[in-house]
Amino acid sequence: MQSVIPLPTIRKVNIPLERDLFLRTLLRELAGTLQDVVGLDEAAGFISLVGQRMGDQINDTYKTALHVPILSREQVRDVLVDLKRRIQGDFYVAEEAEDRIVLGNRACPFAEMVVGRPALCMMTSNVFGTIAAENLGYGKVVLERTIAESHPECRVVVFLKPSPDAVAAKGREYFKS
Repeated sequence: MQSVIPLPTIRKVNIPLERDLFLRTLLRELAGTLQDVVGLDEAAGFISLVGQRMGDQINDTYKTALHVPILSREQVRDVLVDLKRRIQGDFYVAEEAEDRIVLGNRACPFAEMVVGRPALCMMTSNVFGTIAAENLGYGKVVLERTIAESHPECRVVVFLKPSPDAVAAKGREYFKS
């Protein structure tokens, strides 16, 4: 017969389980299941829809907090970095030109759970692209390197105008709704 372990004892067992880890694991497994069942492109498409909705919500939150009807180019740049900081990413402006903002990232908000789940990067693409497009009229996001694909850092290019470089780059385009 198995003995019953009382709840106070179970609560003291050292198990690495808390809400953040649970939710990141849940997202990893959902993305992995989608990738396995429908393929990477379709999984990325589903996650893109969620990312667009998140982008709309985050955009509205920042505009409300800043008391502005539309974010300036500089505010868009700063919001992209700040929103990732708030969710424990480590994005920074690597370079900037008139038609683009290039961001680096040393830490993914999904942490180690993102490795092997590149579909999760569509969250970044869609949130960034939605914010850029809704405020500046256009955005094209190119995920040049990602931690999900086992790179040590991410490199994300956000084009702000449909320039020849933007047209030539492989990424996702976003337009003001």
